[in-house]
Amino acid sequence: MILKDKLAECSTEGTALLAVNFYNFETLKGLLLAASATGSSLILQLSESSLQYLGIDPAVAMARAMLKEIQVEGWLHLDHGSSVEVVKKCLDAGFDSVMIDASEQSFDENVRITKEAVRLASLYNVNVEAELGYVAKLGQDQQAEPTSADDAKRFTEATGINALAVAIGNAHGFYKEAPNLRLDRLREIRAVTQCALVLHGSSGIPDDQLKEAIRSGISKINLATETKNIFMKKLQSLLADSDEIDLRKVFPKAIQEVQQLITRKLEVINS
Repeated sequence: MILKDKLAECSTEGTALLAVNFYNFETLKGLLLAASATGSSLILQLSESSLQYLGIDPAVAMARAMLKEIQVEGWLHLDHGSSVEVVKKCLDAGFDSVMIDASEQSFDENVRITKEAVRLASLYNVNVEAELGYVAKLGQDQQAEPTSADDAKRFTEATGINALAVAIGNAHGFYKEAPNLRLDRLREIRAVTQCALVLHGSSGIPDDQLKEAIRSGISKINLATETKNIFMKKLQSLLADSDEIDLRKVFPKAIQEVQQLITRKLEVINS
């Protein structure tokens, strides 16, 4: 099933998919082992910085090969594409889904850029996600007004997107204060939009709020910061008092940490 159909199914059924960023072979393997162990589908996400690090074609080839090897239903998604040009490169490389992020532009400019990405992606029959409202990025102020239901309705109707990332008290990176999602606003947005709704910045959001967000209309939950944090923290602890140089002996323990983290997240979302 293509991703835009799967997300539409999630919206209808009141379920959600976990979308997790990977950064190298080891984090990718940990994510997929968790999906396999829980019988879950998974969206594999790559940011522009990860694409620059890995290379677009090697990243796609590795993801496809590992999905087949571990036998997981999964899709490859561009996370926070900054331009239509980047979107085009990912579409040509075989991505199943792309995000065009013009959320820091004016409403009208966001609409214009997003419509162009939707037009382009329609030629590939690929899922398109956009963002509306202020979802703080790393280092930015995490306090902001949530996306309005009226703006969400106008934006989705004007652009024809398949998925919309909304601001409801969520933020990228670790939270400076305990998050308190505006689930009331989420329900208002769900009532006036037809596309799948996406929650960015789930690292650190309590399990009960994640579950309630799904019940209130979220169909895709993004996770990135916790994954790379747990991987690196484990490596740092392993290497602090060791002179081991065989990475094949060190990395598996960090892969296992990622697998355990994603297994727990999937169990929360699937419940």
